[in-house]
Amino acid sequence: MRFATAARERTCRERARSTRCMRGNVIKRPAPARPARIPNSVSRPTMTAKLIDGIALSKTLRADVATRAAALTARGHQPGLAVVLVGDNPASEVYVRNKVKACEDNGLFSSYDRYPAGMTEAELLAHIDELNRDPKIHGILVQLPLPAHIDSHKVIEAIAPEKDVDGFHVANAGALMTGKPLFRPCTPYGVMKMFEAYGIELKGENAVVIGRSNIVGKPMALLLLQANATVTVCHSKTRDIAAYTRNADIVVVATGLRNTLTADMVKPGATVIDVGMNRDDLGKLCGDVDFANVKEVAGHITPVPGGVGPMTITMLLVNTIEAAERAAGKA
Repeated sequence: MRFATAARERTCRERARSTRCMRGNVIKRPAPARPARIPNSVSRPTMTAKLIDGIALSKTLRADVATRAAALTARGHQPGLAVVLVGDNPASEVYVRNKVKACEDNGLFSSYDRYPAGMTEAELLAHIDELNRDPKIHGILVQLPLPAHIDSHKVIEAIAPEKDVDGFHVANAGALMTGKPLFRPCTPYGVMKMFEAYGIELKGENAVVIGRSNIVGKPMALLLLQANATVTVCHSKTRDIAAYTRNADIVVVATGLRNTLTADMVKPGATVIDVGMNRDDLGKLCGDVDFANVKEVAGHITPVPGGVGPMTITMLLVNTIEAAERAAGKA
């Protein structure tokens, strides 16, 4: 009995000592690990994009145009471009003046025919037929948009494919689809020249084109595809455009809407081509891209103005020279 009592007393003393230790915080157990904190947003690396200078590249290409024009002229085949304007759209007047001046500055003959907005469709088609048969004219450009009573598709199809330097005729659009274009539409052609001049790799790259117009979006996608890029076309009905652009190495934006592409939609280091031409709240020219912020994420970017715009007119000159060279070869 004495042994049992002693054992019980010893157990009680040990329990009391244990209780006192816990009360005095002598025994410290490790605190449970805190769950990792998940940030509300993932920080994106920033950089200052390299500007793709359309003005400087245009000067280089136009110098080549002038050399080729001089060679043709010396052989009695001065390249000739006919520009037709119907109506008094102020923006169209500016574009036409710039095109005519570019021709004059680089050794091309330019015919500028301006008609009132009341000109009939039949009268315009008859004039185009005259230009088609004029051997001095190698390229025909009808400035769009046309007045509402004139069918622009019918007018474009009336231009001889071999003089369709805009590349809009259905025959040229079909040839572009097969990879053997007679003429490439000027704006997408200019963008491809930018990629080439700045050493921007396209083969195997993910490219997103925002916009599906016949003038820019669709031909741009085809040219990128022919350069072995993996191409996605987004448009006004696309759900969550950012889901596509965030994985894109190349983004070409041609919507005519300011801030179509913002910095949070861009993959760090991507090449961003802004085809848009808009006005901001202060009336200054701007594009479709939030340039100020996107340039801190992109690797290359085109400014507005001074990016794609000058290249469009330059490639019109290039197409006209090519048309004249083909005509001279047949003479």
